[in-house]
Amino acid sequence: MSLLDNLAGGLMGGGDSPIGAVLELVQKYPGGISGLVSAFQEKGLGEVAASWVGTGANLPISAGQIASVLGDGPLANIAQQLGMSQGEAGGQLASLLPQVVDKLTPGGSIDEGALGQGMDLLKGLFG
Repeated sequence: MSLLDNLAGGLMGGGDSPIGAVLELVQKYPGGISGLVSAFQEKGLGEVAASWVGTGANLPISAGQIASVLGDGPLANIAQQLGMSQGEAGGQLASLLPQVVDKLTPGGSIDEGALGQGMDLLKGLFG
């Protein structure tokens, strides 16, 4: 079991909670955090995603923008996992994803090897 799996299970009962779903998304997204940020850049939301990684304030994102980046398939899977509509799931992701990415990049840059430090910060935020 990976560190993200352990954290998701310990914080909110696993992937069937909004934070668990967000952590699972970050973990399983092709390329991890880097891949996810790249997906936002490709959809014209690079400045938004960069604000989550950087050390300044996080720019907001809408459920619709989340849906445009992730696509219907992944969003439908998350919605089903959480027992809510795709719109509600998109809203949860729009609320939590900026915080999660921010906490997983505490130095203001993406360092996939430093996830342990980010996980400790998440425990303080969501624990």
